[in-house]
Amino acid sequence: MHALPVLLLTVTACSLTACSGDDDTVAQTEPATRLEVQVSAMEGADPQRWTLTCEPVGGDHPDPGTACADLAREGMPFAPLSGDVCTEIYGGPQTAVVRGTYKGQPVSLELSRTDGCRIAQWDRLGAVLPATP
Repeated sequence: MHALPVLLLTVTACSLTACSGDDDTVAQTEPATRLEVQVSAMEGADPQRWTLTCEPVGGDHPDPGTACADLAREGMPFAPLSGDVCTEIYGGPQTAVVRGTYKGQPVSLELSRTDGCRIAQWDRLGAVLPATP
């Protein structure tokens, strides 16, 4: 006679525990870094598009492992330009857009290679911006 209430109590307790455990599992499996990368070789060219996730490494990026390692090596890879005087060096017509999250923080960055500061910003991202044809 007492077995049924105990069984119901156990099932209810397990259900409540499992529900909170499922929420934690979903939060833990969501990548800390998820980026949408778009790179154009020149104005008017069709852009190449990739997704990149880190922690865990994945996406359809051509080399996600190296890209994530390059991001990890750089202290603040998405820092804005400093406002310093930039050398007037033209690095090429390539442009890129990177949007998403990096270590849980929002990222929205437009890049080009039109002067020394922008070239350095581009290069700081390493393999995140693979060479365009």
